[in-house]
Amino acid sequence: MNHSIRPGEVWLDTEGKRIQAHGGSIFFENGKYYWYGENKEKTDGKNGIWHWGVRMYESDDLYNWRDLGLIIPPEPDDPESPLHPSACMDRPHIIYNRWTKKYVCWLKIMQKDGTQSETVLTSDHLTGPYEKVRVGLRPLSMSAGDFDLVVAPDGKAYYYFERVHSETICADLTWDYTDVTGYYSTHFPHPYPPYVREATSHFLRKGRHYLLTSGTTGYFPNPSEVAVGDSWHGPYRVLGDPCPDDASRTTWHSQVASVFKVPGKKDLYIALGDRWLPEYMDIPYDDVRRSFEIGFGGDDVDRTDPPVLPPVVDRTQIADYVWLPLRFDGERVFLDWKDEWRTEDYE
Repeated sequence: MNHSIRPGEVWLDTEGKRIQAHGGSIFFENGKYYWYGENKEKTDGKNGIWHWGVRMYESDDLYNWRDLGLIIPPEPDDPESPLHPSACMDRPHIIYNRWTKKYVCWLKIMQKDGTQSETVLTSDHLTGPYEKVRVGLRPLSMSAGDFDLVVAPDGKAYYYFERVHSETICADLTWDYTDVTGYYSTHFPHPYPPYVREATSHFLRKGRHYLLTSGTTGYFPNPSEVAVGDSWHGPYRVLGDPCPDDASRTTWHSQVASVFKVPGKKDLYIALGDRWLPEYMDIPYDDVRRSFEIGFGGDDVDRTDPPVLPPVVDRTQIADYVWLPLRFDGERVFLDWKDEWRTEDYE
């Protein structure tokens, strides 16, 4: 039985199995926590399996998690399905619609032609079953990458996503949360990776809107960035890297997938991160940055002496989790390393 959170260590469920909820988020309902994410149990880098559906876990304390199984199973018999195990399905996000009484889940799907789209599913229950209602959705006719979904206190919902590989978009969702209305704002334009922002996580604190984002370097980690604004659409002002004490400049060798505000705790916001490549932690970030600059950059990029990165074997079945509490100093946000920490310290 676990009595604390230990970032970067192997995390087992109550049956002694590795937790498989990558690119994950937490939903709080009826006094219980529900952690869900990409199930990578079969992704060994050899069999062509990118995912094996979306898995969910239940907890009373955020330490010990009971496996509830697949809430969205793969569809191995349909090669054209966005839920086929070879399809690049990432970052499920679930929100609840008070008007339709439906749980709405969006999935990012990387297409074979390199574009990215969304698959939208709904359910009468958080734990499923979920039914596909939109496939191949290109919001605002854009190639839509990593994203976050947020519901405002008045029930209006917003969709923050990376326009691949260009800028960050905040788009209003329709009343049923299954599409965008057409109204949107643009933020953080960049010419190419690794500077384009992805893995956007929104959180609201004391009336201020925060966006915590990652750079774009594939499974290799990079410096995070925090921005703050006064409304859902900003404008957002960049505050910088929340990990100034991290000499590796890799967000403690992780990528934040979402930020969860713990109900009933004193100012406790948890950054839920994935350590996608625990076996590659010794690779310097400057080599990763230069490699992506050369691979994606324009004519002004110095292409002499390109660094050689090791080939990445997609063994994300052994990816670990880095969960850390956010620390606030005025409007600034920090993500300090802790070998071990407890939610009881935030009563």
